[in-house]
Amino acid sequence: MIPERRDPIRRRSGRSPEIDPLQHRRRNVIERCVGRLKEARAVATRFEKLAVHYLGSPKLALIRRQLRAAP
Repeated sequence: MIPERRDPIRRRSGRSPEIDPLQHRRRNVIERCVGRLKEARAVATRFEKLAVHYLGSPKLALIRRQLRAAP
């Protein structure tokens, strides 16, 4: 997904310098969502030991973010 350099000297074979705009847009949405989730310290550091408890942390972080954004 990350485009190659246009510099022919450093170019590796296998990837083209072109990117798919739709795929890039989708990746950007995911990257921003993960970044927003990591603003919540408990999500970024994974304080919870059990997976069941940890899965509640991102949900709680998203709910808090939505409530903060609400007018």
